[in-house]
Amino acid sequence: MDERQEESRADGSDDEAAASRFVERFAAQLVQAGMPRMPSRVFAALLVSERGALTSAELSERLKISPAAVSGAVRYLAQVNMVSREREPGSRRERYRVQSEQWYNALLERDAILKNWQATMREGVDHFGLDTPQGRRINTSLEFFRFLDKEFGSLMQRWAAHRDEHLGH
Repeated sequence: MDERQEESRADGSDDEAAASRFVERFAAQLVQAGMPRMPSRVFAALLVSERGALTSAELSERLKISPAAVSGAVRYLAQVNMVSREREPGSRRERYRVQSEQWYNALLERDAILKNWQATMREGVDHFGLDTPQGRRINTSLEFFRFLDKEFGSLMQRWAAHRDEHLGH
């Protein structure tokens, strides 16, 4: 290892650079999947933080974004159950924490949305009837959502078993 690498490791800049690359890469992938850019970056930054929690000021500094951008991103992430807000002990400042089960919780939220969509699709089928093109198209969506609903419970059970086996929860 040369002298420059030793200095870099000692001051943590290699770790910071690697964390920054991860944040931007994973955020870009989340954006490709449909998540807005700022929430993607904030989520990835929380994910790589040592405690899994950062204040607005820390997020703003790490990501080089405004406090307003942090606030909007956190609002979005809280709505989709991917982060929670908590008070810093002895302070009025809030800290934002990535959930250990964020993907599980996000899928549970989607499950509720799918149930609502099923109800609406059923109403559409009832209104248009299966003897119309609209009714048949809507029924295809309804059957897809029914299939997902049926498989979802089994999937979550398999995840719990996998998590227990591999992560010791």
